[in-house]
Amino acid sequence: MNVEALREAIRMHEIDTVVVAMTDMQGRLQGKRFHARYFLDEVVPHATEACAYLLAVDTEMNTVDGYEIASWASGYGDFVLAPDLATLRVTGWQPGTALVLADVEALDGSPVRVSPRQVLRAQLDKSGALGWTALAGTELEFIVFEGGYEQAWDQGYRGLTPANRYNADYSVLGTGRIEPLLRDIRNSMADAGLYVESAKGECNPGQHEIAFKYTDALTTADQHSIYKTGAKEIASAHGYALTFMAKPNAAEGNSCHIHLSFRGAADDEPVMAGDGPHGLSPTGESIIAGMLAGLRELTLLFAPTINSYKRYAAGSFAPTAVAWGPDNRTCALRLVGHGPSLRIECRVPGGDVNPYLALAGLIAAALHGVDGSLGLAEPVTGNAYEMAGLPRVPASLNEALELWVASPLARTAFGADVVDHYANMARVEIAAYASAVTDWELRRYFERI
Repeated sequence: MNVEALREAIRMHEIDTVVVAMTDMQGRLQGKRFHARYFLDEVVPHATEACAYLLAVDTEMNTVDGYEIASWASGYGDFVLAPDLATLRVTGWQPGTALVLADVEALDGSPVRVSPRQVLRAQLDKSGALGWTALAGTELEFIVFEGGYEQAWDQGYRGLTPANRYNADYSVLGTGRIEPLLRDIRNSMADAGLYVESAKGECNPGQHEIAFKYTDALTTADQHSIYKTGAKEIASAHGYALTFMAKPNAAEGNSCHIHLSFRGAADDEPVMAGDGPHGLSPTGESIIAGMLAGLRELTLLFAPTINSYKRYAAGSFAPTAVAWGPDNRTCALRLVGHGPSLRIECRVPGGDVNPYLALAGLIAAALHGVDGSLGLAEPVTGNAYEMAGLPRVPASLNEALELWVASPLARTAFGADVVDHYANMARVEIAAYASAVTDWELRRYFERI
């Protein structure tokens, strides 16, 4: 909706609250709820402010050391949340509420380069300079558990009952068991301006996926973040708790397959499609070659948590080999579609991914391949899990951090400030995990060691 439509909705007492939200490092919406009249009178013309610690905390909102943007030494000052009014929409799952996403700016109006939306914008500017529009879609899986989030918390997230007791992959009967929830999510997202494609069951008990039509990369990342928050709020209202955690149990994890292609901004012609092998253009071959060349050193952008790396197991549909193949789900990069629909599907990210950072990483790697006219290796047509000699997806956050810090591509594409910021995020995560005593350790060692 535009501002005039909002003004009319306020006049008709249909909207009374406007949420202004940024996306933080963890991909979560953070912000404020404004009375709608104040939003129109003050926030639209003047923006609003928030504590800069929102880009300098861990997942549990603990203040941590090592960030340039905010610290005790700097006094934890503010930055600006500048609403992007093109993202303004009604969120029907919260009565009387609209939501607008914000860009993070310094007090002087300059962009805060380490904010995820700005990291992606910087790469889109580079692809735009080539006359390209980046088109993307994200496919998020989640697992639904009976009982709400408070019940899950009180149980220590142990002994939770999945909404489906068995593998309901593609099962119409299995998805029908929780169709009231799935239907509410689909329709609520459609009402909020997202183009919903479908819902289907997945392998893990209680696991499902709702897919949305591709669009430009920034809009896809925006909608991804809105959807994750909205789906959780809708699930809670239905008495469920759903998780996008990459690996919440020993079965198949939650993936987030990212589809990416480029088209000419002026003529809408596909950039990747051509008359070469597998329907690729020479530029398309270099795009995939760049993604392969950069994937290991940019994995931190695709797999940001300790838990992310527990997805990568043979035969799990999560990749272990840095390889590409036409319609090959054992590879990290799967070539999908034909002609104008030809695109790459990156299968590395899990449901915990920050979409802005992942898309920025894929675009940066693609542009690296084009800049260097990189040649494309032969595709993998068999089982990449079993093939020796292929580069491997990093096995841990520690390994991904080492590759990220040492990456010339990361420093060239994003800048030292962005590299250092997200390296610190990883170090904080690693340190927090290293200091924790887990249930596994207690069961294994308490009595028997």
